[in-house]
Amino acid sequence: MRILVADKLAPFVPGRLQDLGGTVTVDAKAEGESLTARIVGLDPDVVIVRSTKVQAAQIEAGRSLALVIRAGAGVNTIDLETCSRRGVYVANCPGKNAAAVAELTIGHLVNLDRRIADNVAELRAGKWDKKNFGVARGLRGRTLAILGCGQIGREVARRARAFEMKLVTWDVHLSESVAQELGIERRASPEEAVRDADAVSVHIALAKETQGRIGESVFAAMKAGAYFLNTSRSEVVDHDALLRAVIEKKIRCGLDVLPDEPSAAQAAYSHAIVADPNVYATHHIGASTDEAEEAVGYEVLRIVQAYRDGASIPNCVNLATRTPADHQLVVRHADRVGVLARVFNLLREANINIEDMQNIVFTGGQAACARIGIVGQLSPATLAKLAADADIYSVSQIGV
Repeated sequence: MRILVADKLAPFVPGRLQDLGGTVTVDAKAEGESLTARIVGLDPDVVIVRSTKVQAAQIEAGRSLALVIRAGAGVNTIDLETCSRRGVYVANCPGKNAAAVAELTIGHLVNLDRRIADNVAELRAGKWDKKNFGVARGLRGRTLAILGCGQIGREVARRARAFEMKLVTWDVHLSESVAQELGIERRASPEEAVRDADAVSVHIALAKETQGRIGESVFAAMKAGAYFLNTSRSEVVDHDALLRAVIEKKIRCGLDVLPDEPSAAQAAYSHAIVADPNVYATHHIGASTDEAEEAVGYEVLRIVQAYRDGASIPNCVNLATRTPADHQLVVRHADRVGVLARVFNLLREANINIEDMQNIVFTGGQAACARIGIVGQLSPATLAKLAADADIYSVSQIGV
């Protein structure tokens, strides 16, 4: 099992990957053409990345590539379509950095209210201004709208509850019963969620339907002077609309994700959104804590071990939830060499494609039951040929 680690992970990860039987190469600087070259040269079975993009060129270069792991939440940096077309598993590590991102979110929230960063900057410049900086609203009793109440959103909610804030949310996947357990009031839309909120925190996954979703209509619904936080994905926010809201409605922002972020760890960066004094931006560091890095590292090891053992891949994001199979063939058979091969040969002769299969072996290893998802219906003649096999105890076909 050849493994290419093309990003910086917790220090213990490469050694533990070797313990799992992997031949491990670490090249945290590989990206783009250099990553493609690495994959061509090493021909890895597994590629592990954090923020490095894995696109069609890299995937198609890997003759043996079977698994790509994103050591973090989301898979927007991975070409899922190409991976799926080539039968490459894609897995990620959701929720393992949730606490770290939630901590930074709350840090931004407190800073927006108490202007901690400005306090520090003024004192470092030799200025004392208690009269100006001694004014704050306070968070207790204020309303926080959480847009996207997945694992990170829920971690933010737990911490905000310690500030005795009122919590509302918009999340299309959150049921009323779970919302009640979390002590959060559900709203029907982002616009409804933010309407009476003193602060808004975005935790939406990036997808086609969420790109730019937090835009003009949401900012128009927000109260003037409200706080806006985004530690999820920059692409879910329309930054032109946000900048207008900052200027016209005096919305104050804490952002950890920004438009057109540099791919390098250190680079020049400028954008109108970060130049406004009401915007406090950090360098996409939400998941950058030792605790989060270690948690992600252990999840990477769990995924690789499952792959090595031939088990189901944890957190795999590109497996079909439903195949095109419209019938299921159920074959109870002797657990002997060649039985299923004969079944498959008959399916091939009948021009019937297999979409999925499960073969269950009974105690003692003498008999098994194969459940085979197929497209199309077997003719009575083909069913009769299967039933005539001495190693097949029964055969049936049902529509699904």
